[in-house]
Amino acid sequence: AAAGRPADGEVSSDSETEGLSLGRRRREAAEEEVEETPQEKKLRLAKQYLEELRQLEEERAEEEEEETQPADLIGDRLKEDVLEQKGRLQRLVAKDVQPPDPASIRVLRGHQLPVTCLVISPDDRFIFSASKDGSLIKCKWEVDSGKRLCVVPGGRKGTEEQHMGHASHILCMAISSDGKYLATGDRNKLIMIWDTATCKRLHIFTGHRDAVSGLSFRKGTHQLYSASHDRCVKVWNVAENAYVETLFGHQDVITGLDSLSRECCVTAGGRDGTVRLWKIPEETQLVFSGHQGSIDCIHLINEEHMVSGADDGSLALWGLTKKKPLALARQAHGVQDAQGLEQPYWISAVAALRNSDLLATGSHSASVKLWKCGEGFRKLEHLWDIPLVGFVNSLKFSSSGDFLVAGIGQEHRLGRWWRIKEAKNSICIIPLKQRATASGPESPGSS
Repeated sequence: AAAGRPADGEVSSDSETEGLSLGRRRREAAEEEVEETPQEKKLRLAKQYLEELRQLEEERAEEEEEETQPADLIGDRLKEDVLEQKGRLQRLVAKDVQPPDPASIRVLRGHQLPVTCLVISPDDRFIFSASKDGSLIKCKWEVDSGKRLCVVPGGRKGTEEQHMGHASHILCMAISSDGKYLATGDRNKLIMIWDTATCKRLHIFTGHRDAVSGLSFRKGTHQLYSASHDRCVKVWNVAENAYVETLFGHQDVITGLDSLSRECCVTAGGRDGTVRLWKIPEETQLVFSGHQGSIDCIHLINEEHMVSGADDGSLALWGLTKKKPLALARQAHGVQDAQGLEQPYWISAVAALRNSDLLATGSHSASVKLWKCGEGFRKLEHLWDIPLVGFVNSLKFSSSGDFLVAGIGQEHRLGRWWRIKEAKNSICIIPLKQRATASGPESPGSS
């Protein structure tokens, strides 16, 4: 650890070869400790998974007093898991979403400067947000209070050695799928790992050579992917406090990153005009192109489809087997009159309700837009506008789909090109209600 830092463990990826070999040695050692064949391991894990499913579904059946037998519920759940892994699970919910009442939107204040990023805990109970002021706030989502449970204040530049929080703009954050770890990345090249329950800092990861602009935990693991303006992607093992490897390929700053269960991640490559799929074990990448401007944000819908937004105002739907977009909405948020020139509103944030046909996009056009993905993800249909003034720097759906959270700022998260004075630096919670006549839960969507 650097002199003067709290002894919470600082991990650097500066030595690429050493870090990579360390990660591999750890994996090899772990494999040697388990004295069982691959077949025995698969059988043990399958039995463990089925037992967990059985207990979970029995608890749900008791709570809801359903007459359905747990065995049937397990079968349905297994079928859903298979569809999800194949990227073919598509819950058709968009057509039943009602236009939100603007009066029902709750606004949470607390950050002094623009909110840049946020995440929702897996159980939908907590919202973590961060800002250009370097602060980190944990809010409990309660209908009545929305109260702040924890605030980690930001520090001044140069106080990194003794300050517990960030001393520069926080640009991105991610939460592990078990809700145990929170990761935050800042403009000063640092990644900090936090205990979500206590908001105590656990580790500092160093090694990126420019601002950290994207973070994502691989679902079901404590493997963390990070992206940076230094144009590379790094892989970390948070539970072991270890650096694993670095991947290169983008020709411009990386502006966004996302991942799901597979050992891969997707990134938005800014002005190099590409979206990339990184296959971590093979250390290879697939390149996708279709936007005309700088790609600012990206989000996976399921294991086979993703959505991205760019500063040319376009919104793109992708299938991971096609190099060009399956659907493209140009000027998705309309155009603005900027000094006598018509310019499209930038797409600054995208979100997808996982494994569904419902999307949300944000800009500085005074509204968040909801979209429906058409059959086979080959069409984008605009549904509703939700009035929100300011730069929408982050969007997240709750896992239940009951609400959408927007991080609002007077400025864009990556720069200060414009300032919307009437905007409030805040978190906006938008309730999403569905019509009573909801259809079947899923439909196999084809790419």
